[in-house]
Amino acid sequence: MKRSAPQPSQATWTFLSNHAHVLICLARSPDLRIRDLAQAVGITERAVQRILAELTDGGFLTVIKDGRRNSYTVNDKLPLRHPVEAPHLVRDLLALMR
Repeated sequence: MKRSAPQPSQATWTFLSNHAHVLICLARSPDLRIRDLAQAVGITERAVQRILAELTDGGFLTVIKDGRRNSYTVNDKLPLRHPVEAPHLVRDLLALMR
């Protein structure tokens, strides 16, 4: 019997963290609103705000304010944070997701 791939709503875990999901979304669409990021990643707006603050504090994102809207620039030259991933840069992860 052939099994089909689980649907996103059925998944109980993923290979990437929510931080990675937010970073990937912003690399694709730098002008996404927090509401749109939360929906895309499947987390609360409050969780997105926390992740954005952590990514900004860590130097992975730069925030450009334009009135009430924000635009984000991903710093893809930094190494990934986990020791297993540290030999790779953010740009390597983003290249896999294109």
